[in-house]
Amino acid sequence: MKIGNIETKNNVFLAPMAGITDMAFRLICSELGAGLVYSEMISSKGLYYADKKTYELMKIDENERPIALQIFGHEPDIMAHVVLSVLNKRDDIDIIDINMGCPAPKIVKNGDGSALLKEPKIVRQIVRAVVKASNKPVTVKIRMGWDEKNINAVEIAKIIEEEGASLVVIHGRTREQFYSGKANWDIIREVKKNVSIPVVGNGDIFTPEDAKKMIDYTGCDGVMIGRGSQGNPWIFKRIVALIENGEEIPPPTNREKIDMAIKHFELLIKLKGERIAVREMRKHIGWYIKGMPKAADMRRRINTIDNRDEIIDVLNKYLENL
Repeated sequence: MKIGNIETKNNVFLAPMAGITDMAFRLICSELGAGLVYSEMISSKGLYYADKKTYELMKIDENERPIALQIFGHEPDIMAHVVLSVLNKRDDIDIIDINMGCPAPKIVKNGDGSALLKEPKIVRQIVRAVVKASNKPVTVKIRMGWDEKNINAVEIAKIIEEEGASLVVIHGRTREQFYSGKANWDIIREVKKNVSIPVVGNGDIFTPEDAKKMIDYTGCDGVMIGRGSQGNPWIFKRIVALIENGEEIPPPTNREKIDMAIKHFELLIKLKGERIAVREMRKHIGWYIKGMPKAADMRRRINTIDNRDEIIDVLNKYLENL
């Protein structure tokens, strides 16, 4: 897929997920077939005030490219400023994405994320300012609306296109739904009918068959995988194989899952150090072993361990005893 002047490897993308899509996970997903990976959402104000922790989120490895760096905020001037002063100077960032979909209360209460769906005028100002400032293609991620009474994704997508963005991603849920209920693929189809820029669909894709159904039903140009990739980075190559060649790649074996969990852990240690990696890896291990025998007992045990060697030893012994 072509996004501005950037050619992606395919049309199956990794969604931005706070606390999950760090460099370690993005590298794995890219290696396993993701056509484009998105960073965790990064505060435009954090960049504006040169916050050290915010800058840490922008670590990028050449092997994960192409990559879209996602920023959030609601002040057009500040967002444009950080694009000009920080992001434009980074040769390792391929695309700038604007978050207009995050439903988290701490984001929404400040007028950021999906709160912007209630303010089409501000949406227009932000996209216009960022596109004008950027020397890279700009994409925007939205939801279908604030709630069931305020579904305005088509209106918002038209604004995004009019102001020069190169692509829109739509999650088929309202902000009020968070991640509950069923994603509405009809709204993705409506957005696709009403704009000429590429449209990527997001929501309830957990298998290769789900991805193919979404593309066939909505006519969207690509799909974005969020929760479906947690503990399951193989989903990218499996989807690509199905939609490009009709090939059905079997799901990973238990050995492959444990080996990948260990590889992920080692990457995380290199990126963040052992202490932080141990804490952050617990949730990932839980996802990797989901559905395996005695997974609940294993998760409880992992949550009590605080060092690399013991975690790896426990994972290998767990596999031997299955």
